[in-house]
Amino acid sequence: MTQIEFHFNTTERLQYACRLLRKAHGQALRMGVVGSPASLRQLDAALWAFSEVDFLPHSTAAASPEIQNASPIRLHPDPLQLSGLDVLVNLGDDVPTGFESFKRLIEIVATDDHGRMTARQRWRHYTAQGYTLVQHDLSKTAAS
Repeated sequence: MTQIEFHFNTTERLQYACRLLRKAHGQALRMGVVGSPASLRQLDAALWAFSEVDFLPHSTAAASPEIQNASPIRLHPDPLQLSGLDVLVNLGDDVPTGFESFKRLIEIVATDDHGRMTARQRWRHYTAQGYTLVQHDLSKTAAS
């Protein structure tokens, strides 16, 4: 069964996603990130500017299939195009289609009202399906 984690109370969702992806890349995990095309474009730009010393190799939906398959971090608005990866990160408002094919799903939730409301809806969906959810309150951890 997919392990589902909610990382909530982040004030900078994209910066947190970059740190999370850097950590996962350091552990040799293959990650997929799903969300709206606009949020994925913002994340793509953030990954290029995130760190002067850490390069996070990633691809977008616009890349060729060869580049996407070789990329340890893949950004795509369609979660079904990310199958075969270890972890799915959801930056979207909805439950990602096919999330159950991943070992792990990470929901990143910001502090804004819209983000909290849609996260509560996803939380209810997962619990209704019998998943045990793991919570990480980012307001209680030091920024890295």
